[in-house]
Amino acid sequence: MQVFHRATGAPSPPGLASRNAGPATGARTGGELTEFNAPAVLARRGRGSVSNRGGRYEHESREPVDDGWDGLASIEALRTEVTIEKPKSIITRNDSPDISFDRSINPYRGCEHGCVYCFARPTHAYMGLSPGLDFETRLFVKEGAAALLESELSARAYQPKTIAIGTNTDPYQPLERRHRVMRSVLEVLERTSHPVGVVTKSHLVTRDIDILARMARRGLVKVALSVTTLDRNLARLMEPRASSPERRLDAIGQLAKAGIPASVMVAPIIPAINDPEIEAILKRAFAMGAREAGYVMLRLPLEVEDLFGEWLLAHFPDKVRHVMSIVRAMRGGKAYDSTWGKRMTGSGPYAWMAGRRFEVASDKLGFNKQRTKLRTDLFTPPMRSGQQLSLF
Repeated sequence: MQVFHRATGAPSPPGLASRNAGPATGARTGGELTEFNAPAVLARRGRGSVSNRGGRYEHESREPVDDGWDGLASIEALRTEVTIEKPKSIITRNDSPDISFDRSINPYRGCEHGCVYCFARPTHAYMGLSPGLDFETRLFVKEGAAALLESELSARAYQPKTIAIGTNTDPYQPLERRHRVMRSVLEVLERTSHPVGVVTKSHLVTRDIDILARMARRGLVKVALSVTTLDRNLARLMEPRASSPERRLDAIGQLAKAGIPASVMVAPIIPAINDPEIEAILKRAFAMGAREAGYVMLRLPLEVEDLFGEWLLAHFPDKVRHVMSIVRAMRGGKAYDSTWGKRMTGSGPYAWMAGRRFEVASDKLGFNKQRTKLRTDLFTPPMRSGQQLSLF
C-alpha cells in the first residue's frame, strides 16, 4: 500500500498542530453524493466510521491507495487510545432556544460507541484529530470532573437548573466501566440535591440504579435511552459498540421498575434505513415502562456528511442516492440546516410525515401524557474552600 499526500488549504486552529488523516473531501458533483474514494468501502470490524477523513482545520490529508502488494483490506484493526485530560471547568453553557437545557456535562471527549451518524464527531477537529475513526478510537477522560463540579456548584452566584449529561458523547460508553467519571459526577449531584437529565445508549446505566433511584424519589433525575433500531444487525453497523437494542430496552425496564422516570428517544430517524421502525420502537419501549418519548431527524453537520456517505457506500450502496436525496429534501437542498427549530426535525413532506407518524403512535400508546419536571428547590451548595460552618 502506498500513501499519497495532498494539501487541503484549510486553516489550523490556534495552538494546534495539524495531524495527517484520511481523505479530506468526498467526490461530489452538483451538490449530490455520487461516489467516494476506495478506502470508503472498507468497513473496519467494530468501528462505525470507515475512514479517518481529515478535519476542516488540517493543511494536509493522507489518502491510502492500493498498489497491488499488501492490499487495503490488510489494514490492521485500530486500538482505542485513551488520554487523560485535566479541564479547567466541567459545566458547559448554551443559549440555544430549541433545546430544554442551558447547561450540560460531558465526562469524555470522543465516544467508543462509534455511531456513524453522531453529530458530535466534528468536535474532534478542535483537537487536531479526525472526526472519523479518531473520534471513536482516540478518547479523552476528564480527570477530576467531580471536584470541578463541586467547585462550580459552590460558587456564590450559581443558580440550579437541570444539568443534561449525554448530549454530546455518551457518559456510559465502555470507558466508564474503568474510569467511573460519570458515577463520581452523579455522587456530587446526589449529595447536593441537584437535578440531572441523562441520555445514553448503554445498559451500563443500570449500574448506577442505586444513586438514580434515590434521586428519583426526590424528583431529581430522569433518564432517556436512545433506541435507533430493533434490528441487532443494523445496530451493529450503525453503532457498533453501543448496547444492543434488547439491552437498551431492558435498561428502560430496570429503570422504570426502580421508580426512575424513563423515556425513549427514537433518534436519529434515518430515511430508508430505520424509518419503518418508528412505531415498533415506541411500542416496545412503552411495554418496558417508558412514559415519555421524543425523536430527532438525522442531521449531518460539517464532516459528518461525508463520513455518513462513506458508511452508506460500504453497507448500503444501492441506497446512497435515495437516502441522501431525502436528507437534502428535508434540509432545503443541503445535508444540514442549522436553523434553530428546524435542525432537530427538518422540514418538507418527508419530515412532516415522519413527525406525524411519531405523534400518532405516541398518542395512541399513551406517551407524554405527563412530563416529569425536576425539582431545583432542594439544591444545597457544597461548602466552598475555607468556608466556616454555620452554628444555626
